[in-house]
Amino acid sequence: MDIRLLEYYLAVAKQGNITRAAEQLHVTQPTISRQLMDLEENVGTPLMIRGKRQVTLTEAGVLFQQRAEEIVALMEKTLRDVSDLDDLLGGTVSIGCVETRASRMLAKALKGFSAQYPKVQYDLYSGIGDDIREKLDQGELDFGILVEPVEVAKYDFFRLPYQEVWGMLVSRDDPLAQKSSLDQEDLLSRPLIMPQREIVQDHIAGWFGVERSQLNIFASHSLINNAALLVEEGLGCVVCTGGCFEIRGGERLKFVPFTPERTTGHVFAWKKNRVFHSAASRFRDYIRETEAAE
Repeated sequence: MDIRLLEYYLAVAKQGNITRAAEQLHVTQPTISRQLMDLEENVGTPLMIRGKRQVTLTEAGVLFQQRAEEIVALMEKTLRDVSDLDDLLGGTVSIGCVETRASRMLAKALKGFSAQYPKVQYDLYSGIGDDIREKLDQGELDFGILVEPVEVAKYDFFRLPYQEVWGMLVSRDDPLAQKSSLDQEDLLSRPLIMPQREIVQDHIAGWFGVERSQLNIFASHSLINNAALLVEEGLGCVVCTGGCFEIRGGERLKFVPFTPERTTGHVFAWKKNRVFHSAASRFRDYIRETEAAE
């Protein structure tokens, strides 16, 4: 299938109108209409419902849009990587990073690396570990900075010298903010805003010898920013790592660690058997060498 056909489809899906999509792409409306009809015939199911002024996607059309976006993004990255293969001074490195104190490490690494290779550009993605792993698997990211554990069968990686301490983010007006550490009683005494993954929730509950069902879970979160606002409104306490709060800050909040102490390590990971262009290879080596020296 011609990549241009996917671009036509995505333009119509975004604009909701064939005429506006044609103007955006600088092609004629009949050209796009004909291509879309051929596409639907090849797919074997309607992808769009054509109204007088508006085009809406069918359920199959929404799924096709998602897949088409992934394919186009991967193609663009592939073309960029191939063109960068022999260029030691330029290229684009794509990196996903969880929101922990490793984010500061990444910022410092980019500063040092860009001083040596000023033509290199970067695509940065912030997200939870599952999202970053998915993008690594799909080839959308070169590297991911993740918290352990990591699937050794799928990724090559090296460990980073950063440990995350788990605890709770509480309001400074909360009596828990006066404590130096939090135990099982403290965990069970407040509405909780927990990490989104149920396996992580089970893991945290297991640290304190209870079942997840015994936790008063008010909400779940993937990234810390919106969750922290709930704490400020007095709706609960966020279970997170200290690094999440460290890079965000906030005078109205305080991070208090658990006792006994619970920690998680970091890894710098990439998909096995991945071939990198020069800029990406150099960046990986730079991280390995500079962080090993820490």
